[in-house]
Amino acid sequence: MDLKTLILTLREIFEDDHINVEEVRRVLESYKSNFNDWKQFAKFDEHKYTRNLVDIGNGKYNLMILCWGPGMASSIHDHTDAHCFVKMLDGCLTETRYDWPKGDDEPLGVLQSTTYEQNGVSYMSDELGLHRMENRSHSNGAVSLHLYIPPYDTCNMFDERTGRKTKCTVTFYSKYGEKVDYRGAKNGVTSVPTPTPPNINNMPLVSRS
Repeated sequence: MDLKTLILTLREIFEDDHINVEEVRRVLESYKSNFNDWKQFAKFDEHKYTRNLVDIGNGKYNLMILCWGPGMASSIHDHTDAHCFVKMLDGCLTETRYDWPKGDDEPLGVLQSTTYEQNGVSYMSDELGLHRMENRSHSNGAVSLHLYIPPYDTCNMFDERTGRKTKCTVTFYSKYGEKVDYRGAKNGVTSVPTPTPPNINNMPLVSRS
């Protein structure tokens, strides 16, 4: 299975409103990471991890590639009632899960910590708690494939020491392999128009010469 086949399979699955978590997990596990499949979308930034949109499918999910430099980590966050799948494409990420805040100004309780290597798949939802993803390597980057159902553009960040939350807006560093320019545009613009409906045949899934 290549990345295009994976995307087409996900679109078929999400024609139905019911989400079978185990079915989606099996599909993601069946895809074996191939650098030539996803290198077009792997956009790194030396100052922060990046979120790079790959596919919006039938409007029911966002599929994206996240690129993590050495030592980079997300905040502790929720998923605003969305399902979250993560598949490792390259390197390793450590997921730390936390319980929801118990009260005012109380530290968040750690539930578990798991490190995922290439081709590993994890699943997270608000029912399971909060989490943080972290590249603990001091020398190597990491690349991960994320699937969010349904798509969302805001979430809540949580302070580990106090449990206090802050609402934040999430954005894309690139869309369909093209860097997003947010100057003067709330949603950003690229040289690649957003497909409506998205056309898998027009997606830049291979590197341009």
